[in-house]
Amino acid sequence: MFDAVLAGLPLFLTVQTVVLVALGVAFGLVVGALPGLGPLMGMILVLPFAIGQPPIAAIGLLTAIFVAGSCGGSVSAILLGIPGTPLAAATLFDGYPMAQAGRGADAIGIAISASALGGLFGGAVLIVATPMLAEFAGGFTAPEYTALAITGLVTVAVISEGSLVKGLLAGCFGLLIATIGTDQFSTGFRFTFGSYHLLDGFHIVAIVVGLFAIPEMVWQVMRPSLDDKVALPPVRVGLRAVGLTLLHWANLLRSSALGAFFGAIPGASGVASSFVAYAAAKALAKPDERYGEGAEGGVVATEASNNATVGGTFVPTLALGIPGDAGAAVLLGALIILGVFPGPALFANSPEIVGGIFLVYLLANALLLVLGILMTPLFAYVLCIRGSNLIPIVLLLCAVGAFALQASIFDLWAMLGFGLVGILFKAARYPLAPVVIGVILGPLLENNYRRSLLISRDGHWIFWDRPISATLLVIDALLIVGVILYGIRQARRRARCTEVA
Repeated sequence: MFDAVLAGLPLFLTVQTVVLVALGVAFGLVVGALPGLGPLMGMILVLPFAIGQPPIAAIGLLTAIFVAGSCGGSVSAILLGIPGTPLAAATLFDGYPMAQAGRGADAIGIAISASALGGLFGGAVLIVATPMLAEFAGGFTAPEYTALAITGLVTVAVISEGSLVKGLLAGCFGLLIATIGTDQFSTGFRFTFGSYHLLDGFHIVAIVVGLFAIPEMVWQVMRPSLDDKVALPPVRVGLRAVGLTLLHWANLLRSSALGAFFGAIPGASGVASSFVAYAAAKALAKPDERYGEGAEGGVVATEASNNATVGGTFVPTLALGIPGDAGAAVLLGALIILGVFPGPALFANSPEIVGGIFLVYLLANALLLVLGILMTPLFAYVLCIRGSNLIPIVLLLCAVGAFALQASIFDLWAMLGFGLVGILFKAARYPLAPVVIGVILGPLLENNYRRSLLISRDGHWIFWDRPISATLLVIDALLIVGVILYGIRQARRRARCTEVA
């Protein structure tokens, strides 16, 4: 664990890495604060630039945006009553009342401090838990990896917004996209339709930008408040906010632990962890704290948990190559493009890469506290940008990024095509995250599934002969059955309520 951190120091201690992490934190705070953007959009916008950098500098930039963007959404939630990201939805409960009572600066300061401290707690979990999980997975063979990939897809589909069937169908659609191109086993061409552009399949950046950025911008254009401009007074935050946060140290530690736990579960999200942490804090609060009316503890709980979730998300991503959510999938895709393949072998063969990733994550959270406090006066100006001015810039950056990767017009058409798919998916309430997870996990699942059958003498029984793969498959089945039973129970309850009404 510590040997990996020491090995990563030379890669981490470069001017390029530190500067990119600092720029990533500043950019992440801005895109997080702007409603409709958020950390995922920020990572997508800089992904084409990031993959041209050295691995640690590139991952440091993306990680910093992930970390800071998860905190930035609290700014608009507190000042405007509009969460900049879904992660900040629970922060609205107490942050906005604090601002209405004239304590907006305190609320933002507490949100930034709790996010940074919660993120550092998540970093401690990351450094301790990831090598242990990787060591456990070091003995995995093809059947275990097959079952693990299925588990990643199932958990993301189960926990994603919408029905189980829609989540599974979205994941299967991602798997289908992953099959396009040259078959690694037979070198035959699959679903290329005679086009040489598809010999390597679709580029992951074109897929991610199209699926997430374009539908979100279309949705923003349809908002009636697109041209609304707000006027906000200047807000200044001091180090006093750190002291206010530390007064709630028990709440801070409990919420951070919950966030790290939720992050380590593939498919769980910071949204779920923040609401659970808020509920726990409210249940354990004293009556005079008045949660929902401007309680400092409410802001501490939600912000500490959703940033600790980021650290937890890195655990399965690095140790197993299973991304926990769409943001982690972007990071995983960037690592693969850079020639770094997460999993147990990464810890054995490239400990310096692992250590460098640990260090840039910790630096991002430390800089979040410093830059977050320094940049607070700028937030009032950023939130005044009209949507009609912002959206064309975002779309232009998306197009430039997709084209610049390979200087290919085909990638632009692919981005637009997946944008149309994303619009249709959102209109039909299909989750988009399972599609990206399916694209990322598709090669892992297919290659190991075929290897398993090649070495098996009893066909598919090989997956049940191996204890770990059998256990994972049983867990998958239980998850699916549990969700189905829960859906049936909810339908019966609604039917009874309708009869009573």
